[in-house]
Amino acid sequence: MKPLLVLARCIPKRFYSVQAAAKVKGSAPPRVQLPPEELEITKLSSGLMIASLENYCPVSSIGLFIKAGSRYETSSNLGTSHLLRLATSLTTKGASSFKIVTGIDSVAANLSVTATRENMVYSVECLRDYIDTVLEYLINVTTAPEFRPWEVSELTTRLKTDKEIAFHIPQTRVLENLHAAAYRNALANSLYCPDFMIGKITSEQLHEYVQNNFTSGRMALVGLGVSHADLKQVGEQFLNIRSGAGMAGEKAKYRGGETREPHRDNLVHAIVVAEGAAVGSAEMNAFSVLQNILGAESLIKRGSRITSKLVQEITKTTPLPFDVTAFNANYSDSGLFGIYTISQASVTREVIKAALNQVKAVSEGGVTDEELKRAKQQMKAAFFMSVESSEGLLNEIGSQALALGTYTSPAHVVEQIDSVTTADVVNAAKKFVSGKKSMTARGNLSNTPFADEL
Repeated sequence: MKPLLVLARCIPKRFYSVQAAAKVKGSAPPRVQLPPEELEITKLSSGLMIASLENYCPVSSIGLFIKAGSRYETSSNLGTSHLLRLATSLTTKGASSFKIVTGIDSVAANLSVTATRENMVYSVECLRDYIDTVLEYLINVTTAPEFRPWEVSELTTRLKTDKEIAFHIPQTRVLENLHAAAYRNALANSLYCPDFMIGKITSEQLHEYVQNNFTSGRMALVGLGVSHADLKQVGEQFLNIRSGAGMAGEKAKYRGGETREPHRDNLVHAIVVAEGAAVGSAEMNAFSVLQNILGAESLIKRGSRITSKLVQEITKTTPLPFDVTAFNANYSDSGLFGIYTISQASVTREVIKAALNQVKAVSEGGVTDEELKRAKQQMKAAFFMSVESSEGLLNEIGSQALALGTYTSPAHVVEQIDSVTTADVVNAAKKFVSGKKSMTARGNLSNTPFADEL
């Protein structure tokens, strides 16, 4: 593996040094032809997915995607994935906590871990000259943790603080409450450790969670700016210690429900949803286009979203400041679609009902060709903006490789979006209107309707 890595590093190093030297001399830089590379995806016999895109960038990004999100927790180990996110730099069998932190810093690299309800993502970013150095730490953290009891115990304060900071944001509390109300299991599990489990999760539980979920059949190793052969060799040599698919998680069961959190804040956050589309389903793009027709979150800070049908309708009757967007979340076996409103308590009922009436109008055919075309353009723009950074592209490739075992090219994504018809959008709106509702609200709820009143 070493000679291959050295060759890969030398290409961009020579390329950029030649360019820099030419600029200093004032001459035109010579044209350096690099062989074009396409995205490659390989599934190893162990079940591990390998995906890479050699873009010859001097900075490489590598991510290990694992099906180990909070949905795989049980009633006895709730909050384990949250604690695991904070345990990234703890001592492993191959490196001490001090060595991991200083080793990453010494090569100006970055090691981070993020999580969704379905996946945990361990990612590193570094100059490609130091790929094998950071890969060593990445492999240690994910395959050889020790979880020493005294180190785990010291994370209790960080765990509590991390949750307090997150829950200080109303949107976080509302979304967590929404999933708890909408599902009976799996996706109902919070991204954050419940209060009654803080300080109660043991080293043994962490080891058990890693043993059950960190298996090759539940992983995808993805790299940008790295050779596919090198990445494949890393997977075969170092990520094959626990082969197989591990424990199968429960299929999410949508139930529909309601939670209300009274608060002295006069600003009310409320979400009303029904079951939407799962990732990879035929109707997923229809729900996404519907979201943009109704009004997705603005891509421009403090943008007015004047094309949003929800905003246009509610503005007619509600002069007070408010915000309303269409909400759309897609998971491997389910999804949620609905409306999210933020308004003064005095007009909350009117804002929610006006928003729902607008969705009902679309379900009855109230959408024009111009609105459909504009929504598609907005959706395509949002997609391209999401993958223009290395981080966004890495997440897009990794999520698809892990969930679907393949990757949909941007060109094909555009084709799929363009293929959505008015009838598809109307049917998606009908599914929401007729579906069993889930609702959650937080704030001064004196004028907030209950779900059965909508």
